[in-house]
Amino acid sequence: MNKKVERNYLEINLLEDLRDSGQFSDDYNIQIVDPENFQLNKFFYKRIGKKHHWVDRLSWSDKQWIDYVSDKKVMTYVLKFKEDLAGYFELILHPEKKEVEIAYLGLLEEYQNKKLGSHLLSSAIKNSFINKPKRVWVHTCSLDHKNALNNYKSRGMKIFKTETILL
Repeated sequence: MNKKVERNYLEINLLEDLRDSGQFSDDYNIQIVDPENFQLNKFFYKRIGKKHHWVDRLSWSDKQWIDYVSDKKVMTYVLKFKEDLAGYFELILHPEKKEVEIAYLGLLEEYQNKKLGSHLLSSAIKNSFINKPKRVWVHTCSLDHKNALNNYKSRGMKIFKTETILL
């Protein structure tokens, strides 16, 4: 590809610093995936990631997916519109560092540009703080949705590291 990509790492250290997006329609709900379902993670990763160059997991076998979602440090939440899938996020607990990483977060294309990303991120941050971490962090890059970085900053996250990489 040989393209310059700007990557930003952001964090939030206190739930009180969250600038919540407020309430949204009762037609939407966010639920933890329990029991785990690797097919859901795989589906969202491929569908959402297709436009944003998510490639790290494309070569994963079903066993790798199963091992990943079965790890007790990984939690997956799904956003639904009525009964239809709309988006998701994955949280990875790092108990040794007292951190939670928002590993992936995204909306299916038909649900983008409806202000749902701010609700999804607010939920990811709130659910992360259930585990009482010292910080919640995420990284985003210039290949992600055009509103991703602004969404993170608008919710109260602050950039702690930036880098330029070549893909």
